[in-house]
Amino acid sequence: MADTQAHPSLTEKVDAFLDPNLSEEIKNADKFISTKSRIKSIFGGSVGNLVEWYDWYVYAAFSLYFAQSFFPKGDLTVQLLNTAAIFAVGFLMRPVGGWLMGVYADRHGRKAALTFSILLMCLGSLVIALTPSYESIGVIAPIMLVLARLLQGLSVGGEYGASATYLSEMATKDRRGFYSSFQYVTLIMGQLLALAVLILLQRVFLTSEQLHDWGWRIPFFIGALCAVVGLYMRRGISETQAFLKENKKTAKKNQLVELAKHPKQVLTVVGLTLGGTVAFYTYSTYMQKFMVNTIGMTKDDATMISAATLIVFMLIQPLIGLFSDRVGRRPILIAFGVLGTLFTVPILTLLGQTTSLWGIFFLIMSALLIVSCYTSINAIVKAELFPAEIRAIGVGLPYALTVSIFGGTAEYIALWLKNIGHEEWFYWYVTGCIAFSLIVYITMRDTKKVSCLDQDAQ
Repeated sequence: MADTQAHPSLTEKVDAFLDPNLSEEIKNADKFISTKSRIKSIFGGSVGNLVEWYDWYVYAAFSLYFAQSFFPKGDLTVQLLNTAAIFAVGFLMRPVGGWLMGVYADRHGRKAALTFSILLMCLGSLVIALTPSYESIGVIAPIMLVLARLLQGLSVGGEYGASATYLSEMATKDRRGFYSSFQYVTLIMGQLLALAVLILLQRVFLTSEQLHDWGWRIPFFIGALCAVVGLYMRRGISETQAFLKENKKTAKKNQLVELAKHPKQVLTVVGLTLGGTVAFYTYSTYMQKFMVNTIGMTKDDATMISAATLIVFMLIQPLIGLFSDRVGRRPILIAFGVLGTLFTVPILTLLGQTTSLWGIFFLIMSALLIVSCYTSINAIVKAELFPAEIRAIGVGLPYALTVSIFGGTAEYIALWLKNIGHEEWFYWYVTGCIAFSLIVYITMRDTKKVSCLDQDAQ
């Protein structure tokens, strides 16, 4: 009798590539994950996150050099505005990525989604690195740049929900805060790596002319190569037991419909993210411009202080994550809300009046220490709110929407208010956003005590 086994579908072929051991892991879902395997998986997931964020930030870091390659010759400001507009398109794609990759992670696995996510980022970087100039191919050049940023926007939008879910589910119960904090460690590390590559190319290896002509392509090739390494590492990590146990039930569900049944949790994610994302982008991305435009520092000094504060900020994350494993998530979130509400205006006001480099470092570091009470544990708090079958989309989609609306506009609002002569209004805007989130922190339950992750083991 002829073999009647059906040919695998396209989805099954993709899943087999992204996670070749999935079917075997499902059979062995109840087996205990060794400590070595757990650490390897968390490291693989974290390193991939670093690569993703390096590729994301390197676009902004090198836009000054590649703008002229993708647009007609003319005013540099117009060229930079065009690259900024395309950057914004990538930012707007993050909610779409949070939705699509969240659904994929909940249906086909966290590991498969993480692998697919880094593959998209690799392709985006390669497209930018290999696209000929506007002089060579005309309007196709900016079209290719838009396509690349769409791919990267989808990738980074899906990365947060998938990686937050993966790290939270892979961690042991008593170390969830600690392990999940490495998401922001690698996020900041990616930002610092992009900055380091820029400084090395500027000051050591290439002239300004070489950077403008062809050198700007190097960091994108580096990103694509690192993404290949990250892709290899992620294919070797283990799938989480939480997904494996829910796999059959999850595949039959519509994730958006299921998510709509949890409006309180969705609104909680929006509320707890709002103040934190505005504060994070204020003291990380915008702060370098604030030091130059408001304080009057040189660009070199501003870059040095930004790098130094981000390094310390990065190292703080696991410590506070570990502390949350002892005292709970809610007290630490409330600490961020109270301190941020009380001290944002004084810190930013003093920063605008300070000339000492050490004084500026201390003030920014004080602000980032406060923000760490949000960044270090926000991933685990969101993961603990949702059941396994909708955890990735529950974490990723409302977070991506909130970051795009509030985090992505923080710098623009700050510069606009400065331009109309009311920069201090921005200080109160940040304070108001944090105060709003504080209300959420006070009224929500401590997710460490009522974690949906605890239900996965039942």
